[in-house]
Amino acid sequence: MREFRQPIGVEKRVAFKTEAELDMHRTGVVASINVSSGGVPKKSINVAQVSHLGLLTDAQNDTKNHGGPERAVCVYSLERIKALQGEGHPIQAGTAGENVTLEGIDWDLVVPGTRIRLGKQVLLEVASFTSPCKTIRESFIDGRFVRISQQLHPGWSRVYARVLAEGEIQCGDTVEVSSLTG
Repeated sequence: MREFRQPIGVEKRVAFKTEAELDMHRTGVVASINVSSGGVPKKSINVAQVSHLGLLTDAQNDTKNHGGPERAVCVYSLERIKALQGEGHPIQAGTAGENVTLEGIDWDLVVPGTRIRLGKQVLLEVASFTSPCKTIRESFIDGRFVRISQQLHPGWSRVYARVLAEGEIQCGDTVEVSSLTG
């Protein structure tokens, strides 16, 4: 961090953030890739191919409310999962149905319109917040799955993303988050 000294006789120092510091929490890693043959929990795998319709090895039981090009990939934050665990919820990566669990990203930056680059190939764009349903109730104390409802608890929801660029992702890949405004 650069520092600027005030003129002689003024003791206060003013700190300026470097470009890297301004970008804090916009980069992270793929902590977990999660798939199932339908439903939850989704189990962790190391590598996945991502198409415009989602992860090739993943399936949904309810295709009316899940999947499709506007809900191709469900994404969530490992930091939010850990905070929920701190509240006593038995949630784990994949048990709330997310396909990709990110670590190191400021989850408050992840809103509709945000773009998420996974590794070197895959580019997602957040399409919407998810609406939690009873199928994930086992991840919450007393089945209170609404704990991750955007309407009731803003900033705690998973998100659905459309796929702008297909490719392969793997655990440990770099993640970069950017908004359309900068």
